[in-house]
Amino acid sequence: MRLNTFRTVGLVTGLGTSLLLSAFASSAFAMSPFQASYQFEYNGKNMGSATRTLTKTSANGWKYVFAAKAGVIASATETSNFSLNGHQIVSDSFSRTSKILVHSNTMSIKFNPSAKTINTVKDKEKRSFAWKSGALDELNAELQIREDLKSSGLKSSYPLTDAKEVESRQFVKSGSEKITTKNGTYDTVKVTIKHKKPGRETIFWLAPKLDYLPVKVTHKDKSNSYGLLLTGYKGASN
Repeated sequence: MRLNTFRTVGLVTGLGTSLLLSAFASSAFAMSPFQASYQFEYNGKNMGSATRTLTKTSANGWKYVFAAKAGVIASATETSNFSLNGHQIVSDSFSRTSKILVHSNTMSIKFNPSAKTINTVKDKEKRSFAWKSGALDELNAELQIREDLKSSGLKSSYPLTDAKEVESRQFVKSGSEKITTKNGTYDTVKVTIKHKKPGRETIFWLAPKLDYLPVKVTHKDKSNSYGLLLTGYKGASN
């Protein structure tokens, strides 16, 4: 298992689609706190568990955390701090820590819109590059997609920030599907991320009933596959 396994399936990864499937249009939720738990699989085997937790930290401040653990072998945590301007997420900071056995990696991002810069630190390497309006991190991008699904509709691409740059990421609608989980069966919007590298495929299944929460995630990278499947949920539902 590689160090980017949890980063890939976290949402860190981001979510999206080009158009909202009208058949799943539902009453709009205001953003609200929730906690979701998942079973984590690697190459078809149950390796551990993961959680997504959204909490309100101030009148307009939010914290989103993705945490995953595979026994005593590996663990990872991603944290995104942001505010909300209408339906638009305004990124503040992002951090990631991952560990496999004795090997660990860290990354942090600080968004500075007033100075028009983004500062990153990956392990010990520091970078600074131009800030871009609407810049998201790999975790809060999921929440931005959910906000867009509930309001004006989805954009053709989203500006996602990594350690080196802000890069546009495209998403496509790939149909709908009924997904059965330990928490119930859900009608979902199926979304696929377009990857530049061959051999990669990432699919998300978003449940309108749970405010477009991802109830299933799969990622294939050549011969390896990773997956998340919902096991529990506390939060808004329709």
